[in-house]
Amino acid sequence: MNNLQNEIERLYALGMDAKRESGALETFHAFREELTQGKVRAAEKRDGRWQTNVWVKQGILLGFRLGAAAESGAGDVFTFVDRHTYPVRQFKCADGVRLVPGGSTVREGAYVAAGVICMPPMYINVGAYVDEGTMVDSHALVGSCAQIGKRVHLSAASQVGGVLEPVNASPVVIEDDVLVGGNCGIYEGTQVLRRAVLGSGVILTRSTPLFDTVRGEIYRASEESPLVVPEGAVVVAGARAITKGKAAEWGLSVYTPVIVKYRDEKTDKGVELEDLLR
Repeated sequence: MNNLQNEIERLYALGMDAKRESGALETFHAFREELTQGKVRAAEKRDGRWQTNVWVKQGILLGFRLGAAAESGAGDVFTFVDRHTYPVRQFKCADGVRLVPGGSTVREGAYVAAGVICMPPMYINVGAYVDEGTMVDSHALVGSCAQIGKRVHLSAASQVGGVLEPVNASPVVIEDDVLVGGNCGIYEGTQVLRRAVLGSGVILTRSTPLFDTVRGEIYRASEESPLVVPEGAVVVAGARAITKGKAAEWGLSVYTPVIVKYRDEKTDKGVELEDLLR
């Protein structure tokens, strides 16, 4: 693995000159296979903290540099033009992934574990890691390098943002047993810790403060760290009053996510996925 990392770092440092290097495509294909199999990841949890694997993101970007435009599609119905280095993934029954017909796409270089359910239409981008038992519902997006844990439910129209550049930027992380409600948006490296519940319409970004009415805390991102949703938090879309200027005079408020409780037995029953769906 160290040899592969060293070669990816060397080729990436060459910029566009990497295309003239003998064996560059072979190195990239070996890297992409490791990425597809989940053997390398854009981010991993070490000593209790999520850390970005910069060289992996460099390898993904290298694939775009080495790729050339190529046509692909399904007969005369759908046609696509994209880098030939990132074709659409093909699944078999042995993979254990349930990919329901209806316009969904998973790109090569994305890891999708056995037991994952993909409801149409949805999209999983390169570098994403989707772990066992997760459901990616209709119109949901898993962006580039996003890390999705086990038994997560990404409800309809939920958007998990991707990030490739800058290469040291942290991707979005959603840990095990998280429920992401419909029309949610999680962006800019936000981390949602295990067993949290995001109610429909919750939007989380680096500039979004998260108000915890249970613990009396306000969580914010900083230059060094992303916004982190605590373990087991139940977050809903709320509002806070603007207290200055014309907005105050007019009685306006702005959106804010609010933690209203922490997960309990009642919450578990409310968000439980039926085994029959799996």
